[in-house]
Amino acid sequence: MKYFKLIIAICFLGLLFSCGGDDDICESGEGTPRMKVSFKTFENGKEKTLDSLYVAVDYGSGKVQLGGQAKITSRIIPLRVDDSPYTDIYFRTTNKGTESKVRINYTTKSVYVSPGCGVKKTYENLNSVLDPTTTIPVKSIEAGQNFIENEDKTNLYLLF
Repeated sequence: MKYFKLIIAICFLGLLFSCGGDDDICESGEGTPRMKVSFKTFENGKEKTLDSLYVAVDYGSGKVQLGGQAKITSRIIPLRVDDSPYTDIYFRTTNKGTESKVRINYTTKSVYVSPGCGVKKTYENLNSVLDPTTTIPVKSIEAGQNFIENEDKTNLYLLF
């Protein structure tokens, strides 16, 4: 019985010390960054607050609605994480209104973060193109920072 208690105590201590550390949890923004989109007025180029904005993204298997937001000055949008060199994003200002299509072209680079997070993608050489047949409601686009390392800087300005 004495040895049985000793074996149980050793197993318990081994289990206690074998638990993983903070590497098992992906925290503090170490994942794949998203693209930040801000808005400007077409006439004078000043920053603008939109009453509402609805966004849809084509991740390769059809459009996915990301929903709408009201009274916003910027929006964070996740891009594709597969090996595709572009992501198509659709913007509209009303729920059932006409939409503008913007194609975001880029090159990706994979970076290992940790065992818990795995690999994150960074996006470089961003180039945005507004589909000329869909210039309502977005009238034009303006480039921002041409790479995505984090979500602090604006990568694309939409002119309404």
